[in-house]
Amino acid sequence: MNVHAIPKTIDTAQEHSERPTREEVEAAYRAILRYAGGDPNRDGLLQTPARAVRAHEEHFTEYGLDPSEILDKPFTEIDGYDELVVLPAIPFESHCEHHLAPIIGKAWVAYLPDKRVVGISKLARTVDAFAKRLQMQERMTSQIANVIDKVLRPQGVGVVIKAMHHCMSARGVYKHGTDMVTSRMLGLLKSDRGLRQEFLSLVD
Repeated sequence: MNVHAIPKTIDTAQEHSERPTREEVEAAYRAILRYAGGDPNRDGLLQTPARAVRAHEEHFTEYGLDPSEILDKPFTEIDGYDELVVLPAIPFESHCEHHLAPIIGKAWVAYLPDKRVVGISKLARTVDAFAKRLQMQERMTSQIANVIDKVLRPQGVGVVIKAMHHCMSARGVYKHGTDMVTSRMLGLLKSDRGLRQEFLSLVD
């Protein structure tokens, strides 16, 4: 038995259970600046660690938020409305969980109501709720569709996301101007080809 493995296991558990302080994160950024070849004590970089922490607080504001709570205020007085509800081209910014690089894109969200609709701002907030986390585009697409389906219980849901990944455009293969496209269709938007095409025709 390797006795040295025991304290390392405990340290790892503590590392995952305790959120670091702002001071610890700023110190980590100063180490990153030194690793990059910069001098964190020169005027131009002196405030960079603090600014970077504030930026991350903006990038990941939605951790701990339950997105279903955003949608759980539907309207039922809709006079029998039963056509598609579409909110197109919702801009978002997220970050790749593999390289911490920006993912910048737009989301098209649609649902076919079943006696319940929700305010359009709630759809945009739902997109942000999942975007303001470390993400994979495929997972984010499914998460948005799944929570709309769970809370609103519509006849169908459709989500399409187009996004540029800086982990591919600013590093690695350096393919600029290439968007990744993902989609998730549920209910009638998956089974009814005409309805599905109606939605997809709105995606530019």
